[in-house]
Amino acid sequence: MTSTASVVQTVGTPAAVPDRRRWFALAIVMTAAFMDLVDVTIVNIAIPSIQREAGASFSQIQWITAGYALAFAAGLITGGRLGDIHGRKRVFLIGIGGFTLASALCGFAAGPEMLVASRILQGGMAALMVPQVLAIVHATFPAHERGKVFGLFGAIVGLGAVSGPLLGALLTEWNLFGLEWRPIFLINLPVGVAGLILGSRFITESRAPRALKLDLVGVALVTLGLLMLLYPLTRGHELHWPLWGHASMAGSLLVFAALVAHERRKAARDGSPLVELSLFKVKSFAAGIAVQTVFGVGLGVFFLVWTLYMQVGLGWSPLKAGLTGVPFSIAVSVAAGMSVQKLVPRFGRKVLQAGALVLAAGVLLYIGESERYGLGIAPWQMALPLVVMGVGMGLIFAPLTDAILSEVPRAHAGSASGLISTVQQMGNALGLGLVSVVFFGVMGDHLRPSEVGVAFVDAFQYALGWVAAVMGVIFLLMFALPKRPAQHLEGAAEETPAEEREPELVS
Repeated sequence: MTSTASVVQTVGTPAAVPDRRRWFALAIVMTAAFMDLVDVTIVNIAIPSIQREAGASFSQIQWITAGYALAFAAGLITGGRLGDIHGRKRVFLIGIGGFTLASALCGFAAGPEMLVASRILQGGMAALMVPQVLAIVHATFPAHERGKVFGLFGAIVGLGAVSGPLLGALLTEWNLFGLEWRPIFLINLPVGVAGLILGSRFITESRAPRALKLDLVGVALVTLGLLMLLYPLTRGHELHWPLWGHASMAGSLLVFAALVAHERRKAARDGSPLVELSLFKVKSFAAGIAVQTVFGVGLGVFFLVWTLYMQVGLGWSPLKAGLTGVPFSIAVSVAAGMSVQKLVPRFGRKVLQAGALVLAAGVLLYIGESERYGLGIAPWQMALPLVVMGVGMGLIFAPLTDAILSEVPRAHAGSASGLISTVQQMGNALGLGLVSVVFFGVMGDHLRPSEVGVAFVDAFQYALGWVAAVMGVIFLLMFALPKRPAQHLEGAAEETPAEEREPELVS
């Protein structure tokens, strides 16, 4: 008879008989990741409807998206560390349960203020749930299976990108039971409840092999630093860039410096830092984190600007805008699966660099199409640049995650996953904040109705120029990535220091 503390696998050594439940567990955590991805894209497509029906101001609309990203980014490192300490399964279940409850509060929000608060809560719960997804995968699957798993993860990302806009558009257009935009949040309820029930049965518990403690000072410094950086950036345009905002963003650098000093002392004292700074000695991890951050900035700018361009600038319905994005999403899904399973094992980092160049080419092609057709552009005329962009994004997204985690010891899987998701969300939040500069900053403050369309088209083209430049920066940063992820070399991913080879998975 096996107790809950019995060892079924050791770090660095694959189990002789792999746990057959790992594929059920994969389906459950991927569903949670899918739910998070869909939630973001659903909200983007429904923004104009929320603004009209809920009477939300532009500032509140910005906070419905940015508030989620802020809470998500601020809590992800803590969420990853809590999983390492208390068990990734346990924290995942708490996160998915809280995310479901917050979704219900969003759906039944009495006004825009409650919706903003509920979205912040939802972001905080996602910060508990999402880091456990990659950590559970990393701890449960041996290295030779992870390429296939991350390929599936890339396909799920593409499917989420497809489903989110379509679901958001359909649910908004249908106006079920007269609820307007509210079903875009309420649809999470049955999915979340199912994930909670099935996850408690099929996910195997895992945690760090050494006893760790939660670094509360580190939590406070991370949260403070991110808020000091992102809050004034998000509200800067609305408040006309006050002096205190610049002071706050500059001061955030001092807070992050204090965080690094504190984490070094914490690691030397008891080995339980919130941010495992030793991870940055792993070249693939450090380089990948830099790429992930800049990539997040580009995506944060593009997706919000794209939604506003189609629905406000061109005056399209949510359904028309949602359907327009289908070629992009399908291209992401197909390219992501191919890149991990077929291309990266053969060509290594060249695949990611090609993805950056292809994405930049798609963006430039989109600018050309927008200039050529102006306000008369049709969805089919956007299809080619969107497919090219989708292929580029797919070539980057899935193998990038694989490359970042490939040389990370399993003992730090939760911390590493939290950092990956944090920098991605921080990049997204920075991108959302930069929309005030690269999109709204080039438009007049008082536009006549006849001027809105032309102004949005011009601003869209300007913002896409910045996105193309970001892809160029990413291409250069990728030279710092290893030529091939370690797990595609002979057994490299399973080489773990002797002191790390302690029991990790429990059942």
